[in-house]
Amino acid sequence: MAHGLDEIKRPIATELETFERRFRETLRSPVPLMDRITYYIVRRKGKQMRPMFTFFSALACGGISDDTYTAASLIELVHTASLVHDDVVDESYERRGFFSINALWKNKIAVLVGDYFLARGLSIALETKQYRTLEISSNAVQALAEGELLQIEKARRLDIDEQIYFEVIRQKTASLIAASCAAGAASATAEEATVDLMHAFGEKIGIAFQIRDDLFDFGLDDVGKPRGIDIKEKKMTLPLIHALNQASRGDRRRMIRTIKKHSDEPQRVAEVLAFVRDSAGIAYAEAAMYRYRDEAFGLLHQLPDSPARMGLEQLVNYVVDRVY
Repeated sequence: MAHGLDEIKRPIATELETFERRFRETLRSPVPLMDRITYYIVRRKGKQMRPMFTFFSALACGGISDDTYTAASLIELVHTASLVHDDVVDESYERRGFFSINALWKNKIAVLVGDYFLARGLSIALETKQYRTLEISSNAVQALAEGELLQIEKARRLDIDEQIYFEVIRQKTASLIAASCAAGAASATAEEATVDLMHAFGEKIGIAFQIRDDLFDFGLDDVGKPRGIDIKEKKMTLPLIHALNQASRGDRRRMIRTIKKHSDEPQRVAEVLAFVRDSAGIAYAEAAMYRYRDEAFGLLHQLPDSPARMGLEQLVNYVVDRVY
């Protein structure tokens, strides 16, 4: 049974409110411009998925402590920095229905704000001597950059096979969700095996999350994300990769040529969407998504049963069943 996000977060609602207040305080700066920008960023927050994974993971692995708040702040700082920098790299002027930082304050300021967030994360981890959490989040930042570069390198020739696709999304999307779970666990227990277990759990959820996102591009329901946006951006997603692999040589060549040379023409993008919908690509990607979800549950069930573990299960189901 699918639960709404507000219902899922109820057991940690008080902690999330405290986290938000502390996160805002963490970002205080004596520079008025920085303060104005961080106020704008905090005001347009998303669904709080990463902090939820951090707090539930801590609760499932021993309990929420002061260190959990620091861990959640560190991951959120890294995540926000990556979004601000992404918008500069992608020349994107909107995020979640708001203007991006680079749209309002230009690229130079956006890059500096992203740098400030990363440095602030380093500072709070060092102030509280949370070296393990710092290691977890630094590895995630490294993976984000490598995943992005791997995708850029491969996208030029559109030669992304399934193995490369999974490597890209493991680094680009799954690394931060894995870090959220591992950092939460590390704030609650010194047992490395448990921290590693939660990292592996988060990685599988992150991959399922990205496949769900890929599927939205080909969906028929209104999900708030424009159709074919990945095709316009020449992104190779799992439904498309599978459809191309199953196609005749002629169809495959024609579709790749369309994506390479005509991705700015709505009619041609619609042809690619129809091609994927008519193939087994959608069902194949859905099966992969549910497989990763089930593998994540297999890892999670190595922890003792608890309300926190149930909260994580509900969050996982929300990730794969969400409609936007």
